[in-house]
Amino acid sequence: MTSEGARLVRKSFPVGPLQCNCTIVGDLLTGRALVVDPGGDPERILAEVARMGLAVAAILHTHAHLDHILAAGHIRAATGAPAYLHRDDLFLWRSLDQQCAMFGLPPVRLPDPDQFLVDEADLGCCGGVVLHTPGHTPGSASFWFEEAKLLLAGDTLFKRSIGRTDLPGGSFEQIVHSIRDRLYTLDDDAVVVPGHGPETTIGEEKMANLFVRA
Repeated sequence: MTSEGARLVRKSFPVGPLQCNCTIVGDLLTGRALVVDPGGDPERILAEVARMGLAVAAILHTHAHLDHILAAGHIRAATGAPAYLHRDDLFLWRSLDQQCAMFGLPPVRLPDPDQFLVDEADLGCCGGVVLHTPGHTPGSASFWFEEAKLLLAGDTLFKRSIGRTDLPGGSFEQIVHSIRDRLYTLDDDAVVVPGHGPETTIGEEKMANLFVRA
């Protein structure tokens, strides 16, 4: 677990068949937490939340590709916390069983999200806000925690790379706009947790990312 500011704690770890980075962000004062991108291994996620002494307030998804949502139903059933997704990715959410078939995984069906993410909306926990960052998918969202200088970027921005735009609903022009005009305006020393792989910072990517330069 790593501390971010006086109240916030954060733990990120890979889960599921495609090793998506799941992140738990918690507020030590209220004891409430956000689970972001539960892409598998629900028992491990729940165990980490319990180990941190937190209760899940909401389940957030940066987008609706299967590797970011596979455990959403299990976490929702176990905690009673509402699941959030941007409306523009609902078509992907509802096609989860087809996505699973493409990867040779057992079919999984999820109830529709409880609420939809809205650009710049307050997450109601941990001081987080929604940034709608389409490009990888139409409804891709990032989550910004200003106090902690923490960005959960999903599959929009990676260390020295960007998300794929050749999948249904993807757009290279949109992802470049999302990164350059939304993410690169954040603090240079902000830590970026991508959907997969190692962490980076906004400043590093502005200088060294060959796909989108500042």
